[in-house]
Amino acid sequence: MYQGFFGLREKPFALTPNTAFLVRLAPYQACLNLLRVALGEGEGFIKVSGEVGTGKTLLCRALLNTLGADGEGWQVAWLPNPGLSPRGLRQALAVELHIADADELDDHSLLAALNHRLIELAAEGKRTVLLIDEAQALPEKTLESLRLLTNLETEHCKLLQVVLFGQPELDELLERAEFRQLRQRITFSYRLRPLDLADTRRYVDERLIHAGYRGEPLFDARALRRLVAGSGGIPRLINILAHKALMVAFGAGSRQVRAAHVQRALEDTEGARPFLRQGSVRLGWSLAGAGVLLMLLGLWPWLQAWLPGGGA
Repeated sequence: MYQGFFGLREKPFALTPNTAFLVRLAPYQACLNLLRVALGEGEGFIKVSGEVGTGKTLLCRALLNTLGADGEGWQVAWLPNPGLSPRGLRQALAVELHIADADELDDHSLLAALNHRLIELAAEGKRTVLLIDEAQALPEKTLESLRLLTNLETEHCKLLQVVLFGQPELDELLERAEFRQLRQRITFSYRLRPLDLADTRRYVDERLIHAGYRGEPLFDARALRRLVAGSGGIPRLINILAHKALMVAFGAGSRQVRAAHVQRALEDTEGARPFLRQGSVRLGWSLAGAGVLLMLLGLWPWLQAWLPGGGA
């Protein structure tokens, strides 16, 4: 809706994780560097944790792409939905490793086939890495089964390396006494932190540039500060609020996003931290109590003039 108005090729703040929009901010780059070093050293278990919306899935996909771009040195298996039984986990891994008819094998034969395939890959000079997203959703028995899978090794190396990406609930789960053996095997951990003001400015600017924007900063300084405070520095909330603020600015006919536009987005967004001081923010029209979408629908006849082919 607003892309043409702001000179954008595409929406810069879509919620779908897209590695093309990965901004190499310090916390993201530090995490990716740690993962590359730890995997290169042959570590068996690595953990990345962070609150909902901090970019874990995006980093998981970025790591997947990075390892894939390294050529023949890695065999990567990816499990985006880990709510599997122990057998389901072994079958999913077997499918990722191209083991034929895995669903027809009994448990003993399936484990033997996995061991054989992992040895085969190691003999080819490949390291096998299992990436598990949303790892806090792993059932307890499956988590223990995963630990047992990493017992597969030669005299020289682990046959299977595992990277767990999960919410803080994963940390809490691993603190339990029954998982102390698994916890002790996690040699590298990284906790994703929220973005600060400088990170957020770069995050917003680079996503806008990738989407085709050219010109002066589209979000003014006060809008950025309000965006950070209202989102808590969580990238997913930043995306939601920035997208809505662009819609509001578009509806107001403003070529720059201001604090008032972010305020309206905050008031329309569950989970954000709105500034609700009475009378602190006023927009240039009276639409009290209306959400962003309803506001734009109400202005639709006026907005059509700004759309490609509008008024034709």
